[in-house]
Amino acid sequence: MPSEPLDALNFTWASLVPELLVTDLDKSLWFWRDLCNFVVAFDRLDEGFAYLDLEGAQIMLEERGRNRNWVTGQLEIPLGRGVNFQVSVSAIEPILAALARVDWPLFMGPEEKWYRTGRGETGVHQFLVQDPDGYLIRFSSRIGVGLGNS
Repeated sequence: MPSEPLDALNFTWASLVPELLVTDLDKSLWFWRDLCNFVVAFDRLDEGFAYLDLEGAQIMLEERGRNRNWVTGQLEIPLGRGVNFQVSVSAIEPILAALARVDWPLFMGPEEKWYRTGRGETGVHQFLVQDPDGYLIRFSSRIGVGLGNS
């Protein structure tokens, strides 16, 4: 189900937006938009490009070989080794349900995790999944804050 484009004139642009080179933009859009609930803010499909947003988390997808790609080294699947992209969402359950409907494998199943954040702790409900090119995404929803033991 394609999403309606956002109004770019009233769009809040994130300060940091990764651009991922992908092998097939249609497959990537199906994953990011249709399964993970991102909205296409705008696209240039003739150039193999889409700019996506989910609750303020933004990412650009660019299909390899369709336009100018800034490649600094050999690209091998899985792409993005050594990095995971944390996407904060209000709830992870709708994304988990969409992934389950199509039997999409999870890299790490859902968990509740508390992280020390300064003198306190922040609790999240999170899971990890790889997109069609192997980029690792950690979807995370905040469940609370508390005082640490220090």
